[in-house]
Amino acid sequence: MAAHRSLEVSEVGDVTVVRFVDRKILDEANIQGLGQELFQLVEEENRGKLLLNFTTVEFLSSAALGKLITLDKKVKAHGGKLKLSNIRPEIYEVFAITKLNKLFDIREDESDALAAF
Repeated sequence: MAAHRSLEVSEVGDVTVVRFVDRKILDEANIQGLGQELFQLVEEENRGKLLLNFTTVEFLSSAALGKLITLDKKVKAHGGKLKLSNIRPEIYEVFAITKLNKLFDIREDESDALAAF
């Protein structure tokens, strides 16, 4: 398995659970690296079921949202599923304003998201 700097990756059954190391996902270099790590899980490691757990994330930039949209497309192109969980209300508000809460399957917590696969 490849090394991941910005992510903590674990397996729960056949679901790959991803937790973010950084509390603030804001600057372009971090977002690029994060995107590469996430895309690698799908494209190189063929992870079909991804759950992104946002427990540690306090701030998320709009550029990070762009990476999530791209990730969603890549996961779907590979016949997989992507779910998000544990998003703080203030971050969820951004998803709601941008209507991304309709694009992504967002669950209250990790166990709820795992059950939804």
